[in-house]
Amino acid sequence: MLQLSLKNQDTIIAERKHEQETYLAFKNYEYQPGDTIELIVAQQDCFVWVQVDEAIEPSLIFVKNHRWTYDVVLEESLRQAYSPKAFAGKKHYLRAWFPTLKEVTSYRNLARNAHDQKDETGAYPHAFANVETRNDSTFFARNAIDGMLANEDHGPYPYQSWGINQRKDAEITIDFGREIEINQVAIVLRGDYPHDSYWTSVTLELSDGSEHVFETTDKLDRQFFTLPMTKVTWVKLKDLIKHEDESPFPALTQLEVYGRDRMFD
Repeated sequence: MLQLSLKNQDTIIAERKHEQETYLAFKNYEYQPGDTIELIVAQQDCFVWVQVDEAIEPSLIFVKNHRWTYDVVLEESLRQAYSPKAFAGKKHYLRAWFPTLKEVTSYRNLARNAHDQKDETGAYPHAFANVETRNDSTFFARNAIDGMLANEDHGPYPYQSWGINQRKDAEITIDFGREIEINQVAIVLRGDYPHDSYWTSVTLELSDGSEHVFETTDKLDRQFFTLPMTKVTWVKLKDLIKHEDESPFPALTQLEVYGRDRMFD
C-alpha cells in the first residue's frame, strides 16, 4: 500500500492511496510555507519510485521506515539548486509507485537520487559531506547525486555542484541504507575553467575498509574507474589532491556508483 499526502503541520490538504501506485493532482493550489509531502508505505525496507514535482525527475529510492517526508522547496535560497519551474504556480502533479523486480535488480547507477535532501530523511541513497561551501544550496552534497551533468559553469541550476570551500580535508559520503554490490564509479568534475581547478587524484573508501586511488584529469565528461565487485553499504570520496594551478576552486558535479542491489539474492 502507498499513501501520498500533502500536509501543512497537522492539516491534511490532500491525500490519496493505492496498492501499487498513487498520485496527487492540483489545478488551483499554490504551495505555502510549511507544506510537506508525506509518503507512507505498508512495509519497511522497500523500494519506491517517487516524483514530487513534474520538474524533478523520478527517483528510485529505498525507504527504511513506514514514513518518508519531503519538504516543499519554497525558500529562495534553497530553490537556487532546482529548476525555477519546480513547485511553482497553481498546477501540480506528484506521484509514487512500486518498481518492478527487474528495475530494482538491474545493473545501474545506485547513487542517483534527485529527491535527496540536505538532512537524512530515511530515504536512500543519501549524500552528506564534512563541508559545503558557505552552506549554500548550490554547493550541497546532495547535488552530486541529483543526476545533473551540466558542469561548464558554477552556481545556481542547472550548474549546482558539491563545493568544498577550499578545504583540503573535504570528504563526501553516499549512504545506500542497505547492502549493495558495486564494481564501477564515474566522476564528473566541475569544469568552469579557468574559474575552476580540478583534482588529479581522489581516493574512494568503501564501507568494508578497502580504499582505491583514482587519477583524475580536467576532462568534462564522465571519468570511469573500475574496482573488484565489492559489497558495501556506503562509499566515501576523500584525499582530494588539487592540481597545482592558480584557481582554488575544484568541485564535484556528480559521483555515480554502478552495481546491483542484493536485497533479493
